[in-house]
Amino acid sequence: MDIRQLRYFLEIVEQGSLTRAAESLHVAQPALSLHLKNMEEQLGTRLLTRSRSGVTPTEAGELLLRRARGILEDLARTEDDIRNLEADPSGVVRIGFPGTVSAMISLPLILAARERFPRITLNITEAMSGYVADWLSEGKVDLAVLYSKSKDPRIRSELLLEEELVVLWPRGSKRPQEMDLAALKGVPMVLPSGAHGLRVLIDRKFQALGFAPEIAMEIDSFNNIKRLVSAGFGPSILPLYAVSEEVAAGTLCVSRFSAPGLWRGAHLMSPGGRPATRAFEAVRELLKTVILELRDTGAWGAARPPSCAVTEE
Repeated sequence: MDIRQLRYFLEIVEQGSLTRAAESLHVAQPALSLHLKNMEEQLGTRLLTRSRSGVTPTEAGELLLRRARGILEDLARTEDDIRNLEADPSGVVRIGFPGTVSAMISLPLILAARERFPRITLNITEAMSGYVADWLSEGKVDLAVLYSKSKDPRIRSELLLEEELVVLWPRGSKRPQEMDLAALKGVPMVLPSGAHGLRVLIDRKFQALGFAPEIAMEIDSFNNIKRLVSAGFGPSILPLYAVSEEVAAGTLCVSRFSAPGLWRGAHLMSPGGRPATRAFEAVRELLKTVILELRDTGAWGAARPPSCAVTEE
């Protein structure tokens, strides 16, 4: 196989169609089909499953897809590094954030990158933590900030801060200033679904006490969770910074957890064991700097430097 065949294969899979891939690559479809046939003959296995709706990779095709993406990215990085040895870093750096993290980090990161590295383009994508973690493992993003360590041993992680979690109640609720997590046993709650990193942490903490949370409603949006709590559907557990405006306005109220409290860590994560471009290294350090500044200035509300008391594993 050669680089051209890998590029062709990657485009076919991403387009999901030989016809669309041929148009995108400006290659005649019969020639593209021949390239694919030659690859399958060289490897001795089918790489794509064909149907009326298009093509999808087989198990062997998925393996080739992952490796081809890595090879082509490494080649692009090498070319970029050589061309720009004497220039400012340039290129595209892809970053994945959960929605709440993106709301806090994206704007200051973009402003700092535009000022310090004008030749670097940031591609920021938002999704629930589980999806972002998968994108990182699959090489679809270069950097991520997540609330739990990756189970993928190839991913390196740096814990930058811990943020406090609190119980959220409707305005006027008779609630304690502090409470134990066990006091929520049997209380119907409004929580994110199991795909959300916060829910994974909550379930784990409840299970350690010998019970599961009682669910009144599941919804994967902090804004909608706050609306449902305000409407009386039940309390919730959210980061204190995410409800600070509502608490200050008196539309919602909170209970803190008894010492040592309930905290979760925010990790800066990136793939390890592969060559990194100068643009990637520059953005990684800049992202770290932005997060630490938000933490230390109090802009990331109720956040503190990492300690041994962090609640997550």
